[in-house]
Amino acid sequence: MATAMKIAIVDDEQDMRQSISQWLALSGFDTETFASAEEALKALSPDYPGAIISDIKMPGMDGMQFLRKLMSVDSGLPVIMITGHGDVPMAVEAMRVGAFDFLEKPFNPDRMTELAKKATNARRLTLDNRALRRELSDGTGLMKKLIGASPVMNRLREDILDLGQADGHVLIDGETGTGKTLVAHALHAVGARASKKFVTFSCAGREEHELAKRLFGPDPDGQIIPLIEEARGGTLVLEDIEALPADLQARLLSWMNDQGTPPETRIIAICNLQEQGKTCESALRPDLYFRLAAMKITLPPLRARGEDILLLFTQLSQQFSEEYGCDTREIAAQEAAQLLQAPWPGNIRQLINVAERAVLQNRRGSGSIASLLLSESDDVEQQTMTTEGKPLKEYVEAFERMLIDNTMRRHKGSIVSVMDELCLPRRTLNEKMAKYSLQRSDYLG
Repeated sequence: MATAMKIAIVDDEQDMRQSISQWLALSGFDTETFASAEEALKALSPDYPGAIISDIKMPGMDGMQFLRKLMSVDSGLPVIMITGHGDVPMAVEAMRVGAFDFLEKPFNPDRMTELAKKATNARRLTLDNRALRRELSDGTGLMKKLIGASPVMNRLREDILDLGQADGHVLIDGETGTGKTLVAHALHAVGARASKKFVTFSCAGREEHELAKRLFGPDPDGQIIPLIEEARGGTLVLEDIEALPADLQARLLSWMNDQGTPPETRIIAICNLQEQGKTCESALRPDLYFRLAAMKITLPPLRARGEDILLLFTQLSQQFSEEYGCDTREIAAQEAAQLLQAPWPGNIRQLINVAERAVLQNRRGSGSIASLLLSESDDVEQQTMTTEGKPLKEYVEAFERMLIDNTMRRHKGSIVSVMDELCLPRRTLNEKMAKYSLQRSDYLG
């Protein structure tokens, strides 16, 4: 196992505790033993990182009482009960109360190991899901993924916080690859529905009858819960809303109107129109569009985010360098200018591709960022041109910020080392770090 999970062994017989502990330790588990249920309860808390193996018949608090206590503390805790011969009815009752499984004495040690592995795997999944829900509930993890210090990104984060706290339906649009689904997650995470259902569904590539059944039901076989029921009380994200046929748009609007104010279920519609000259407004019924667009977020294209491009490229390069086990390649001033001038039709997705391929090129000791930018575009001439005129000062400042950031990272926040490498006096370095919102504490360690 990659990470040994704990097994708490609870039994009033010392020999039994020790033999189970020794066997499971040989199988790679981290074991701890308790002579009574009362002793174990003092040590076991919600989110205990493992599973429990407990005898049913013990003096004082017996195994069934212990199980009920554990279920009240954490109903997702896997508990394996050890029963005596002929105690199958009690074992069945334990399963009803919430036990993960049971072992009947005398039991096969290999069977116990197998159950322990299943229980700890189930526990790991439960804890991972809880960690994800906590991240979603406070929104901090998702908001940190919205990287960037440009004015448009600062405004985007403010909009997410404002609209997340509101309760109306939302429309998200923007170019492909700008992170619309991530923003939908963030809107849900920072709002009052964070602990409720978050359901996503793409309307693209489906027949109208299939869309109708999946969205509204009924399913003749009774196997599929309609999305409007599945997401009840939470958030339903409809990606590719422009692909929803007109009749179903009308039905969706009617359902939204029937919910009242505030709506029981929030709709976040994502528009992914790729056709030149078409807009989300032209693709939707006017009444549906204006109902959704009362709260609208348009994501900025990467080319409008200025020095965020270099910040994102640097972070992505570091991530891929760690993944591939090679040194991070620092980019030259000319390459930084090329990154800033590129039109980025594929936005963040394209930047991710370029960063990964740059790291792979660096590992081989060949290639250039310019060649990657050209190969990523269907239109070579378009890719080599600056799409939006910027003053030279902006390019210089963006490169300067990236250079200081990279040097601070390489020297793990050592101001003296950075001053020596960049030939800067301390006061100048401090002024530039303040100007570019760089904090030494972010680089320590």
